Amino acid sequence: MKYADVTERLAHLGGAKWEIHARARALKAEGRKVIELTIGEPDVPTPEALTETAIAAMQAGRTGYSNGRGEPNLLRALAARYSARRGRHIGPDQVMCFPGTQTTLYAVLTALVQGGDEVLIGDPMYATYEGLIASTGAAMVAVPMRPEHGFRLQAEDIAARITPRSRVIFLNSPHNPTGAVLTPADLAAIGDLAIRHDLWILCDEVYEDLVFPGARFTSPLDDPRLAERVIVASSISKSHAAPGFRSGWCVGPAEFCARLLPLSETMLFGNQPFIADMTAQAVSHPSPVAPGMARRFQTRAQMIHARLDGVARLHVHRPEAGMFTLIDVSAVSGSGSAFAHALLEEAGVALMPGSSFGAALGGWVRVGLTQPDAVIAEACERIAAFAARPMVTA
Repeated sequence: MKYADVTERLAHLGGAKWEIHARARALKAEGRKVIELTIGEPDVPTPEALTETAIAAMQAGRTGYSNGRGEPNLLRALAARYSARRGRHIGPDQVMCFPGTQTTLYAVLTALVQGGDEVLIGDPMYATYEGLIASTGAAMVAVPMRPEHGFRLQAEDIAARITPRSRVIFLNSPHNPTGAVLTPADLAAIGDLAIRHDLWILCDEVYEDLVFPGARFTSPLDDPRLAERVIVASSISKSHAAPGFRSGWCVGPAEFCARLLPLSETMLFGNQPFIADMTAQAVSHPSPVAPGMARRFQTRAQMIHARLDGVARLHVHRPEAGMFTLIDVSAVSGSGSAFAHALLEEAGVALMPGSSFGAALGGWVRVGLTQPDAVIAEACERIAAFAARPMVTA
């Protein structure tokens, strides 16, 4: 039997990147005491007030069909939120709602690029981005993000890779897995490039509300020069500890949203009205859980840095946001993947290999910050002891 080309393009871009996470779950099922620091799931439950709103909406009959753009109350709430945060008017016609950020990014990229086009994206990158780009038939052009720049994508590195086929600069700020936050100067320089070469800017901002105290978030949507070429995507998965509700959106030019609508209708023909009601409530008020998460994740990142940086030749990166920190293990083991696999089997600590997030992190591992402080402390002890063993090799 024959299959569409997309199945070949995505054949090696799926669950294999999460192999260690699956192995950790299997070991736990066998009774092993495994510390799981792999995925980015909030460390608190969804606020009760939001789940109560969803339940009340279901009981009130908000379980029928919606439409391809989103429920009007949610569109208005998101327009008001972005108008207030970005300092300029954003109308409901500039918003589209989807089931989560992942679906949003898939739809947006499908509307922007196709075979023969190129998408410029920072390396490292979130594990699913390569598949999102490949699904469209466009080529991914990886732009190195360097530790000496705090893993912030630099305009000059993007410029060196722009070709006549370039169509989109794909940003993620705050960044997963590095926790880097692009500065106003970074974004201004990237915006200059986009204007000069007539490129779209797509920015995944799902960690906007998890910026650590002392850091500042800036969006490319803040720059009025970029109003007709910027699309941002987000959701309530991280900010409101509601990943299972799958409620996301994009904000961009009204013309883009009008062109995206038929694609949304073809894919989904509407989201769930009861989840839209819950999301409208969520985005209309400050998150009750995001500030606490940001403080805890920062404290845990600082703990890991204090306990492991310089120990057994490990180097710990300092994130500015998000749910993760990175450890450079290249001086201990030439391969972050080999280090992570051996650490899990021998010490019972599950970390993600940096290679799951791009070639630039081949000698690194990603550490989740969503476990309690005591668990993080125990993980640090196990990692330090394991890294000191002479048998750890590439």
